[in-house]
Amino acid sequence: MFEAIDSPWLVPFDGAFRYRDAATSPPEEGASKKALKHRLKMQIRALDGLQHRLYAHDRFSLLLVFQAMDAAGKDGTIRAVLSGVNPAGCEVYSFKQPSAEELDHDFLWRTTRRLPQRGRIGVFNRSYYEEVLVVRVHPDYLQRQKLPDGFNPDTIWQQRFSSIREHEKHLALNGTVILKFWLNVSREEQRQRFLARIDRPEKNWKFSAADVKERSHWESYMSAYEQALAETSRPWAPWYAIPADNKRYMRTTVAEIIVNTLRTLQLSYPAVEIEQKAQFAQMRALLEAE
Repeated sequence: MFEAIDSPWLVPFDGAFRYRDAATSPPEEGASKKALKHRLKMQIRALDGLQHRLYAHDRFSLLLVFQAMDAAGKDGTIRAVLSGVNPAGCEVYSFKQPSAEELDHDFLWRTTRRLPQRGRIGVFNRSYYEEVLVVRVHPDYLQRQKLPDGFNPDTIWQQRFSSIREHEKHLALNGTVILKFWLNVSREEQRQRFLARIDRPEKNWKFSAADVKERSHWESYMSAYEQALAETSRPWAPWYAIPADNKRYMRTTVAEIIVNTLRTLQLSYPAVEIEQKAQFAQMRALLEAE
């Protein structure tokens, strides 16, 4: 079973994660813009080749989970990192407010039906983790979920953490490589990005008054993220808390973690059977004779 690669941004597996210790900016000795641009370009190229081998190898699937506060850069990161991947081998799903049909199932149902097939890359832009993040910050949402009478609102979060851990371990045991990224943007950087959405006409469509209102719950969200990451970061389904105030650094770091993870899988193209190889000379002769 896959195990997480080491990284300065790897969330520990012992429950010791504290959001106040998680950086939102790159290290002071971080690379220049030019160097980061080159590194990202190289990782995109490497990911393209690895995706081809992942598809041909057909033993693993890759699930990328992105969670973040609004304006942290999930969409841009997904677009940049996967820009060189064959679209036929990648599927991206965004999970927002549950539909009536989704509310008639358990909280893992809507994402389970979107899991990637072997050989493919699946991307969750938000995910089942919303059920222990936004729903925890707004517990009144539980009333819409048609839970059995008598459920205990004080224990439901631990129950959901347990369900998530078991779900992810089951997936990992069956060949799904899970990488989870928390794009950790600071409150001040989010404020500046919201202002940019107001000031720049081409960004107006991204602006939502509801997003600004959610800022009043910042500390509640941070506490929810802290516990969610501490409870569910495991060697087979690791969380990486990526500094998100610098978009170029964030995207490059995410790409490097994905590429380095795929390299550990020792992916290979299927070997051609001897009988099939024996036909190559005959087929070549027929093709060249046309």
